Amino acid sequence: MSAELDLSVGFHWPVRVYWEDTDAGGVVYYANYLKFMERARSEWLRALGFEQDELRSSAGVMFVVRQVVVDYLSPARFNDEIDVDVSVHEVGRASLSVKQMLTRGPTRLVSAQVRLACVDASHFKPVKIPTPILQALAQET
Repeated sequence: MSAELDLSVGFHWPVRVYWEDTDAGGVVYYANYLKFMERARSEWLRALGFEQDELRSSAGVMFVVRQVVVDYLSPARFNDEIDVDVSVHEVGRASLSVKQMLTRGPTRLVSAQVRLACVDASHFKPVKIPTPILQALAQET
């Protein structure tokens, strides 16, 4: 399993479901899908050339989750190999929205739309998304 950035369809991040991700029935606990999505977004930014700790220290900005809308369609289970996709939905001045899909083969498990706000790392006030990030995102849409 390896990460892949395909600008025509978005970013794909593979995840293996571990025992710790599941509930007593061996099904992925619903909140853990949010963790899988967060990891995929971090790897997506990394694939675009942006490390979150460097954004905080050099540009003084961070991306924080503002809103998440999740649709749980089918369960993932222990030891499943799933893909978490990230694709740009909308880019604003100080926020962006991504669509995320979690699949196991052809089976859609979870779909979500996540709104991220760009904030000043010191005061958590909204700020303009840095130009290099906007340029990278423009290539994805």
